[in-house]
Amino acid sequence: MFLFQVCWGLAQLVLGMRAQSRLGVVGVLLLLVIGAAVRARRTGLAVTAAVMFTLLMTHA
Repeated sequence: MFLFQVCWGLAQLVLGMRAQSRLGVVGVLLLLVIGAAVRARRTGLAVTAAVMFTLLMTHA
């Protein structure tokens, strides 16, 4: 069980680093805003952040 948790933590770290290197800090922050807005049921904020994220990715 401990080995699984360590492997899962390392996988999350590696995926996070890859996402940040590809998207940049702004992309990662927009993803966090989308997740927080969906959990808080703020659809307007989530849609706005998703549109901004899409525009950022099309220009990347």
